Amino acid sequence: MDINDVLSKVDHTLLSQSATWEEIKAVCDDGMRYGTASVCIPPSYVKKAKDHVGGKLKICTVIGFPNGYCTPEVKRLETAIAVEDGADEIDMVINIGLVKEGNFDAVLNEIRAVRSACRECVLKVIIETCLLTDEEKIEMCRVVSLSGADYIKTSTGFAGGGATREDIALFAKYVSPHLKIKAAGGISSLKDAEDFISLGASRLGTSRIVAAVKKQNSSSEY
Repeated sequence: MDINDVLSKVDHTLLSQSATWEEIKAVCDDGMRYGTASVCIPPSYVKKAKDHVGGKLKICTVIGFPNGYCTPEVKRLETAIAVEDGADEIDMVINIGLVKEGNFDAVLNEIRAVRSACRECVLKVIIETCLLTDEEKIEMCRVVSLSGADYIKTSTGFAGGGATREDIALFAKYVSPHLKIKAAGGISSLKDAEDFISLGASRLGTSRIVAAVKKQNSSSEY
């Protein structure tokens, strides 16, 4: 698989609690240099990052991150502010407790509340697969397919597990045809990236693919 094709599917990500503006700026610069789909960064840096990149790179940010248990009203307001600041894409975390209760109507309403605040922005819904049973994952494929979201996403990377090949295959089997798939968490090599794409992922949330390409380019110079 062509490296540039892989990079075009990467949301180049920096979401650590200690991230500084200089680090976010470096991620943005790498995103522009390597042609990634977007950079995924904390909401507090969206406005500054958008000013930095202009129209050269999509800015993605996270809502209800990483635990997902703030109220729908808070998530909706957080989304509206992010959009106003210049976010192009929104990755929201659902309320996992509602899934565990089997209250899927409430989860659907929560996603729709965020969708309404997104305007024209892309919406990706993080269901935190490492905390769910296969039955819950299948039900969430149905819910997200009905919600008006653009993507279903595996993971935050903060809950003890990330994307698995099995989960991407499950998503591909059960989501509606219009819903795209994002794999995130633990994607550490170009081989991982190619595997997830071949299984049906249209986006990859990772900080490591650009690093791997940099290392490969550096090695080829010697």
